[in-house]
Amino acid sequence: MPELTLEILSDAVAGNAAAFRSRSRLQPAGGAGTKVFPPTYAGAVYAVEKRRVPDRGEPVTCVLLDSVQSQANRMEEALQDALDEGRVNVPLIVVDFSNYFPGEDQPEEMRLIDPIDRVTSLQAPHRLADAILRDSLHGDTPFRKSEVGREIDRASARNATPLYRLCPTALIFGMWDSTGPKGGLGAKFERAIVSEIVGVDASFGVKTGSRIDPLRIGTNAGPIYKAKDGDGIEWTTDRDAAEEDKKGNPVLFNRGGAAGKPGNPSKANHGNITPSFHKYGKGAEGPDVMSPPDVDLSYRLAADGRALQQTSRLHTNWPEARQDRIAPGGVTIDYAEQTTVLSLPALRRLRFPENGGAASTPEQHQRDAAARTVLAALALCSAELAAEKGMDLRSRCLLWPEAPREWELLDAPGATPERFTLGAERAVALLSEAVEHAKRLGVEWNTDPVTLRPSDSLVKLVRKSQDQVVKEAVVEESA
Repeated sequence: MPELTLEILSDAVAGNAAAFRSRSRLQPAGGAGTKVFPPTYAGAVYAVEKRRVPDRGEPVTCVLLDSVQSQANRMEEALQDALDEGRVNVPLIVVDFSNYFPGEDQPEEMRLIDPIDRVTSLQAPHRLADAILRDSLHGDTPFRKSEVGREIDRASARNATPLYRLCPTALIFGMWDSTGPKGGLGAKFERAIVSEIVGVDASFGVKTGSRIDPLRIGTNAGPIYKAKDGDGIEWTTDRDAAEEDKKGNPVLFNRGGAAGKPGNPSKANHGNITPSFHKYGKGAEGPDVMSPPDVDLSYRLAADGRALQQTSRLHTNWPEARQDRIAPGGVTIDYAEQTTVLSLPALRRLRFPENGGAASTPEQHQRDAAARTVLAALALCSAELAAEKGMDLRSRCLLWPEAPREWELLDAPGATPERFTLGAERAVALLSEAVEHAKRLGVEWNTDPVTLRPSDSLVKLVRKSQDQVVKEAVVEESA
């Protein structure tokens, strides 16, 4: 299988090809048929739906293992790691929080309890349009009012040069500048690369929880109280050593999140936990896949009214999930599939004029083609770097590809797609080649990070939020 080259990539971007596509079949690292755990949504509900799958007659039950948004974040994280390691050099905007660690020469309200080192445009949820960047300063000027930040106001599909220079990932992963000076009229860019991982033909299991305490501490060993002395142990069995409420009553120990009633040793994580099933939580919404779905029996009748043919179809609308019902705990699947698609028409909509001009010249067309090729290379590189890091999606959801990854070029309608290999190292080299080619045509991006500092208001808001988390934990323990 041939390797993807800059010439092939450039021709595909400049021509009429539709997309580069990669479809990879994955299995749990424990082997086919072992359980994996999907992400949970409100109230411990899985994202489940019926999908049509090739070679299957009826739609099959599928479960989302990694969403489009999560996949984009993994690709950006992989780019950030590669940048930190010196493997790639892409434009970056950094908000530096390093002066606000505890003990720094700052007022108390400006010292963060949980220190933050930095947040970059590859980590901010809304990329270049994120409020973290908006509420930070370039020098002494609010970022969006600075000379650098005002460039974003002029960005559009017909003038994507500012984003190419400052944050090209916003052009491939999407961005909407809805909180900038133009509000809802701010620049909007669609995702050019989309990826997701889905488990096919899912069967739902249960999750149990239990613990055997080697000390055999039982519930009758309580009650335990919140200790009033700061000797490092938060609780006590001694009534006289307990904190008291306003009425003089001892305060039962009640660590938030721990099982059991206030004063029970289990609140201090001691004692046995009775084996039990995982259940839906507060705010559960979506399908209750542990309950049988409705069945729609469809008949085709002959002229005399006799049933000529019968088919059975399962509705996709399972009963609604409800709090305290038994919830699914992992799934077994036939296989998982990762589908990644890079839209070339999305890149062709972008123009990269010099100094905001709109000249339609052969030189400008070359600039546009070179910048689009860089973005295509950047998208493919991010996907390959993420794949290189592996498919450990979350606890108990490690997937392994059945075969090496390959890319298909969807070119002429109806033609058999050409297939190419790539890999992370080749993708990094391809990106470097594309960037250098564009640079020779006068399309350059920033090679040095733009460093911002958080505004005092932003730091104080973070500190206040951290204070509130600490206070809520104390109140919950005392309740």
